[in-house]
Amino acid sequence: MITTKYFNYRQVLNLAGGHLIWLTAWCTLVAALFYFFKWKWMIIPWVPVALIGTAEAFYVGFKNNQAYDRLWEARKIWGGIVNSSRSFVSMLYAFNTTAESNSETETIKKKIAYRHIAWLYTFREQLLVPTEWEHMSQKRHFGDINVRRHRLIKAGFPDYGRTPIFLHKYLSEKELDLQPEYKNFATYLISKQAKEVNDLKNFGDISDFNQMQLQDALNLFYDYQGQAERIKKFPSPRQFASTAFIFNVIFIMLLPLGLVNEFAKLGNWGILISVPFCVIIGWIYIVMELVGDYSENPFEGMMFDIPMLSICRTIEIDILQMIGEHDDLPEPIASKNGVLV
Repeated sequence: MITTKYFNYRQVLNLAGGHLIWLTAWCTLVAALFYFFKWKWMIIPWVPVALIGTAEAFYVGFKNNQAYDRLWEARKIWGGIVNSSRSFVSMLYAFNTTAESNSETETIKKKIAYRHIAWLYTFREQLLVPTEWEHMSQKRHFGDINVRRHRLIKAGFPDYGRTPIFLHKYLSEKELDLQPEYKNFATYLISKQAKEVNDLKNFGDISDFNQMQLQDALNLFYDYQGQAERIKKFPSPRQFASTAFIFNVIFIMLLPLGLVNEFAKLGNWGILISVPFCVIIGWIYIVMELVGDYSENPFEGMMFDIPMLSICRTIEIDILQMIGEHDDLPEPIASKNGVLV
């Protein structure tokens, strides 16, 4: 997640700066052919170019709107996880059928609270596994660029890849050894929570109604997990995403062919002036396309992502304090270079 007040020039150049090279080369080539070789046969009227540009603007706007919906829904899901996590642990420690809890009951409750923290980090790690349509999975040059961006982000956050350490801290060795046996370990952890909550009821430590309330909270975590997995595993429809990209390329290819003739009416110097104007207009369309393209996948480990590590750490600190552990609390995740993960 970008935390600076504005999307600054460094972030813009990191996203779309490379496209300025080929865009400038194409616009300069068209202007040079028109100026030096008088290739007026390749010039097209401005009106059809303007119509294509208008249609493309509407299409990219639609795509970006859908991308924003996916991004904002993902943020609401993790916001729900924050609230439900606090409610779950507060209920867990508030419910008690006797005046005093025995040590065994307190141990079970602590294990449940710890396991919930482990679920958070496990779930985050599962969401970060790249799918075949995400930018991290692209081939050749563009894939290398995105992998490099991802590594730069990770390098700024020491806790980014420390999920195994957190699991060792909050899970027993027996539970940790079961991880390779489950394709969805986060689902297993919630099911284990349900069994131990039921044990509390069977031991008489909580009432049937209390057990039902805690189970409802666990069901909410299943709901949130399923909603996030739907966004992760079902891409924004590729027919919309791909055609928007293709139409953008067509418009940018036609742009200098229509623009150079309009500027030529100002004289020979107008042909030269057409190059920067062409680059600016084309680059704006490229940036609009890329913003939507990167925003539609909010769980891929890029700078537009939902800050899951920060959210997990916030919940972790809250839970540890709620169960009475105030020493050696982890530090909240702070943004680095205008990015929060």
